[in-house]
Amino acid sequence: MEHYSCCRLLLVCSVLALCLGNQVAWSQLSYYFYDETCPDVYDIVDRHVSDAMKAEMRMGASLLRLHFHDCFVNGCDGSILLDGDDSEKFALPNKNSVRGFEVIDAIKDELESVCPGVVSCADILALAAYLGMTYSGGGGESFDELVMGRRDGLVANQSGANNGLPSPFEPIDSIIQKFNDVGLNTTDMVVLSGAHTIGRARCATFNNRLSASSVDPTLDASMAAGLRSLCDGGDGNQTASLDGSTSDDYYLGGYCSDNCFDNGYYQNLLSGKGLLSSDQGLFSSPEGVASGTKDLVLAYSDDMDKFINDFGWSLFKMGNIALTGSDGEIRKNCRVVN
Repeated sequence: MEHYSCCRLLLVCSVLALCLGNQVAWSQLSYYFYDETCPDVYDIVDRHVSDAMKAEMRMGASLLRLHFHDCFVNGCDGSILLDGDDSEKFALPNKNSVRGFEVIDAIKDELESVCPGVVSCADILALAAYLGMTYSGGGGESFDELVMGRRDGLVANQSGANNGLPSPFEPIDSIIQKFNDVGLNTTDMVVLSGAHTIGRARCATFNNRLSASSVDPTLDASMAAGLRSLCDGGDGNQTASLDGSTSDDYYLGGYCSDNCFDNGYYQNLLSGKGLLSSDQGLFSSPEGVASGTKDLVLAYSDDMDKFINDFGWSLFKMGNIALTGSDGEIRKNCRVVN
């Protein structure tokens, strides 16, 4: 991975109301955090993510989603990686859905052998997500300042995942509020939704739009017929591409097809081809018009560079909802606290 040294950046993040005690969390992170203590961290994570995506291109989307679902519960503290009775892995938005844990485990194992007790699981996940996006074709000026220094949380929060993660079934206003609750705004919500330009979704997340008697009128009719054919008679775990219009571009020695990071997601919404109701609602719902999400969809559908760079800054903001300093710990095993 190429390192960028032109921009030295120290970020103090915005306020996060933590689930444990409503404490104010200020994040002081640095791109140079591991330069002295574990300088090989970037190369090690890069190699593992690259290998995983060569084996399965979709893994880039999975790692990005894993980071997102981590940050919305207790902040970006690696709590989604913890096993146990209260594991966030078994929350309804995550069960049979989030994936990529084995990639994080393999990275952590190697880092513990090279620089034990230094690199947090939260930082590994943030860096892996960034690389997953980059190797799917995303990237831009705003990705040059990937900061490190997050600490690992001590507890998982399954109820927080059930209540705090945005749902594909929620109205746009509710999703905006969940972003506001963690210090992110409407623009952040629309641009981070653009992560759905890569990856797939289970039929269980969009079957509600396919009823034979009342197909969602905002869903393209031919797309609805194809999705019904895919999902009928199944157990809800069949998957469809979140962005079926993406062209076949060449990354990492293979064609990424529906896993290319571009603005096709927004272009789909203009023609009623958003897969999830929460996606299409950004453009077609009255709440989307009133809140300004429709205007943002139009802007990103027309300007790939704007999308890529705005996505970078919003991902950067989200990634700084973190534990730092002496809070938390550096786990030796990402699945259990020390």
